[in-house]
Amino acid sequence: MTVVVVGAGPVGLTAALTLARRGVEVVVLEQGATLATESRASTFHPPTLEMLDTLGVLEPLLDRGIVAPTFQYRERGGGEIATLDLRLLAGDTRFPFRVQCEQSILTPILLDALGDSAQVRFGHRADAVSTDALGATVHTDRGDVRGDWVIGADGAHSAIRRGLAANFDGTTYLERFLVASVEEDLAAALPGIAPVNYIFDADEWLVLLRTPQLWRVLLPTAPATRDEDEFRRLPQRLTAVADLGRPWRVRHAALYRVHQRVTDRFHIGRALLMGDAAHVNNPLGGLGMNSGIHDAVAMATALADVLDGGPESGLDIVARRRRRVAVEHVQQASHANWERLRGNDSEFRAHLRALAADPEAARAYLRRACLLDSLEPRL
Repeated sequence: MTVVVVGAGPVGLTAALTLARRGVEVVVLEQGATLATESRASTFHPPTLEMLDTLGVLEPLLDRGIVAPTFQYRERGGGEIATLDLRLLAGDTRFPFRVQCEQSILTPILLDALGDSAQVRFGHRADAVSTDALGATVHTDRGDVRGDWVIGADGAHSAIRRGLAANFDGTTYLERFLVASVEEDLAAALPGIAPVNYIFDADEWLVLLRTPQLWRVLLPTAPATRDEDEFRRLPQRLTAVADLGRPWRVRHAALYRVHQRVTDRFHIGRALLMGDAAHVNNPLGGLGMNSGIHDAVAMATALADVLDGGPESGLDIVARRRRRVAVEHVQQASHANWERLRGNDSEFRAHLRALAADPEAARAYLRRACLLDSLEPRL
């Protein structure tokens, strides 16, 4: 039995490795000539670390990343609102911290772990898919690839999802997100900040994230502005974050359209959809890549059970559960994060301060924020 995985990002390679470790024949199709190197997701939550550890790929990620036991909520132009400490989860997880590291560091680690246990074919752009009772055929620009099952992990513009005629309902934010990767020591420029900081402001909220080599600054843009105007204004906006007495050193900057969307089914015949191919959300809270990796482990494990002779109904239950997590947890939490950052909700600020002073309440909040609660069977 062969499974064709479309997409060699963190989600596709995690699914491929999960299947390969169960003895399943896997073919991975990636449209790029190499693994993607863009700086995208950069936060790994505790349950994701547990999954990567089970797959035997966590140690090299820890060697390359930054262990971040705390994160902060702050006021723009003011001080700290609350610092939340993930070490309160020591009784819930073996890894009570976040790891800050770009997803482009994880994908080569996953690829190396696959070794010869899977075929990885670069330069194969999937254009469509057709399925029947016996399997699926992925139609690529270099010919057809046949498998008993296909996994669509090919991102928000998924050709597999389109080929299955699955919808992708939801909304698009009017503002875009401007992300600047900077070669500055923001911990020195802004004393007291944590490796991850969510900064409230009704006019211009922002997020500051540390990665191993750089800091990232995430800023909103006004609707209907021109991209070139936003890039031109970036130096002044960064100076307003912290005046260094000189222009900030910007390694890279990009503008992103941000969506909240989810497809209606993650399991369609002999096909599975996971990660951004199945659901997308804004990046506030670092839930997208993490929940996608959780999709990959849960659904690939369930698929391996089917290939071992188990009932397909088990796979369908897992797929429905993962969609419920996307809708009721990831979508709701990420949108709530956006609404709170851009608002003046004094009650929520007071709630955060109370959390920081109450370890048990903080633990409950952190379990949800880092996706531990999303793995409970009731979801």
